[in-house]
Amino acid sequence: MSQAARIRVRTLIVVPCYNEARRLDGPAFLAALRAEPNLEFVVVDDGSTDTTLECLKRLEADAAGRVHVVALRQNRGKAEAVRHGVLSAFARGATVVGYWDADLATPLGAIAEMWEALADPHILLVLGARVKLMGRHIQRDLRRHLIGRGFATAASVALGLPVYDTQCGAKLFRAHPAIVRAFERPFEHVWTFDVELLARLLRDEARTGEIHLSEQCVEFPLAAWHDQPGSKLRASHVPRIAWEVLRLLYHSPRWSHSVE
Repeated sequence: MSQAARIRVRTLIVVPCYNEARRLDGPAFLAALRAEPNLEFVVVDDGSTDTTLECLKRLEADAAGRVHVVALRQNRGKAEAVRHGVLSAFARGATVVGYWDADLATPLGAIAEMWEALADPHILLVLGARVKLMGRHIQRDLRRHLIGRGFATAASVALGLPVYDTQCGAKLFRAHPAIVRAFERPFEHVWTFDVELLARLLRDEARTGEIHLSEQCVEFPLAAWHDQPGSKLRASHVPRIAWEVLRLLYHSPRWSHSVE
């Protein structure tokens, strides 16, 4: 068995879900899961008020041991749903864990392409990136794209890393001790936890010297990404996001002389 094949067998993908019953109840979601027989999924119900949990339980029963449900009693937000799912995946012995948005804006088939980067044992973290290039099919709402570029620039400055797209909901990483530690505490940021995750890894790098994030994290330009209806992001969330960005800049690992 090749190294890439061994990685695939041990890969668990976390999918956070909040009020996704309409999306989950259709045949497309289950078909997408069945099309990836080498993967297991940890699906997290984030205290949904609709029938999401019931849908997930049916998926768990239909998927022959490849879907594992984690149910949070109260809505905690995507950051905590992802964190609980990742910790569950680590506890199940996964060597590679990822998280993916339930709307499947990034097709699950992209995971096989992102695995190739992890075939290099030096790489710890692979970030999907929505880069609109010739020959790639990236369809984004123009307004959200422009706002996202401003945010991405601020995130890159705060981190001191040339990262293009921190917010894409498609990521894979090894179960390395530094990454496990990064998920042990609740995230302080609700909408920008992806950036906070990278900031935690930078602080861990400064404290332990176990990793070198700028060399062990790579961005993978996705072949396809399509905006999906039903986004949880609203105009009313923009002030909170702006505040989180300002906090990230203020506490930037690039400029902070303190190490947690």
